[in-house]
Amino acid sequence: MKLLRVGARGAEVPALLDDGGQIRDLSGTVPNFAGPGVSLEALAEIRALDASALPVIAPETRIGACLASVPNFHCIGLNYAAHAAETGAKRPKEPILFSKASSALSGPNDAVRLPVGSEKSDWEVELGVVIGRRCDRVSEAEALAHVAGYCTVNDLSERAWQMEHGGQWIKGKSAPGFGPCGPWLVTADEVPDPQALALSLDLNGTRVQESDTSDMIFGVAEIISYMSRFMTLLPGDLIATGTPSGVGLGMKPPRFLRPGDTLALRVEGLGEQRQEIVAAE
Repeated sequence: MKLLRVGARGAEVPALLDDGGQIRDLSGTVPNFAGPGVSLEALAEIRALDASALPVIAPETRIGACLASVPNFHCIGLNYAAHAAETGAKRPKEPILFSKASSALSGPNDAVRLPVGSEKSDWEVELGVVIGRRCDRVSEAEALAHVAGYCTVNDLSERAWQMEHGGQWIKGKSAPGFGPCGPWLVTADEVPDPQALALSLDLNGTRVQESDTSDMIFGVAEIISYMSRFMTLLPGDLIATGTPSGVGLGMKPPRFLRPGDTLALRVEGLGEQRQEIVAAE
């Protein structure tokens, strides 16, 4: 299934994309897509519905973040070897874990407003993983059975705040609108191998990131198993699994986002995002 949330900002309703490409209204039928609303049990109930009997929503309706909220917005740093090299970092021996504020969530096509004082805002296309079942010390062999689905994520980053102000990376990752996700949450049954997905990002129509999830240093199953050693992962948790090379920080000279720039990013089978960069207010 391809699940999405549509409507005006703050008033989005849950929906699904049917086999004919029509958006079907799930409001009043299922809870919003957050926490238990994306558990494996909740998804099974949606799967049992007759999609053809659901009301159709106009295709031009705004698409919001595919998750209404997240218990936790986890991220994996430097998870592609070429990206680690372009930033001057060593290849990690274990997954690097950090977080984004959950308030960074935004729609896949919403304008991205540069935060006040930003000088080095940057782009990062990533595969997002949504947890569907409580994970506590799961093995790699068991890990993917705990996944609700996958989505496209742009892990937007303010590099000066991330790297030049001490402390943790979360400061540079969490500005409002710096976590576009969607357009769809694609259920795990439609993604048989999360390590075989192409991903790419275009800046102003020019391809700057292009890779494949097979190039991850740590795959999805290993990430979930590893994280569950140190914390309990909950239904609705979102994990952004790292970005390939081609970010602005790695260019020579570095190239950061400016008002008027446009981004187009996609992960194979998970839909495309398009964002315009606008000035701080």
